[in-house]
Amino acid sequence: MGAAESVPQTSIHEFTVKDCNGKEVSLEMYKGKVLLVVNVASKCGFTETNYTQLTELYQKHRDKDFEILAFPCNQFLRQEPGSDQQIKDFACTRFKAEYPVFQKVRVNGPDAAPVYKFLKASKPGLFGSRIKWNFTKFLIDKNGKVIDRYSTATSPLSFEKDILKALED
Repeated sequence: MGAAESVPQTSIHEFTVKDCNGKEVSLEMYKGKVLLVVNVASKCGFTETNYTQLTELYQKHRDKDFEILAFPCNQFLRQEPGSDQQIKDFACTRFKAEYPVFQKVRVNGPDAAPVYKFLKASKPGLFGSRIKWNFTKFLIDKNGKVIDRYSTATSPLSFEKDILKALED
């Protein structure tokens, strides 16, 4: 249980995902950018801190080839029950999110989104590869490789130095 699933992909840029309108988006468009990939939820106790700090990080570093990719997930106590459009509206209105909010995904189990299978295989957590809760964060380098994984309780601003280091590389 929690063992990392083997995946053939070696870069996040090899994946295609769907935006909140169901349109396919190739993550290849993010080549050369440092990415922070986050599974988000609007009804979680960590929502306020994470969304607020994600927006702050994005506003500070978006002009330096930094991008946040938010993937809503309803797997943890059904804390992201809305439609894809409701979720995007919530993030953009309440937290002024200007970064992409994609279609709702599953991050664990046999139906996990392929991009999340890749992330978990690249950087398992402390107790295995499973995503434990909302707002698990993966920092990705400009070549699409996972640099690090941060838990729900790790606030985005607490690892800003890691983002800056990745931007310099």
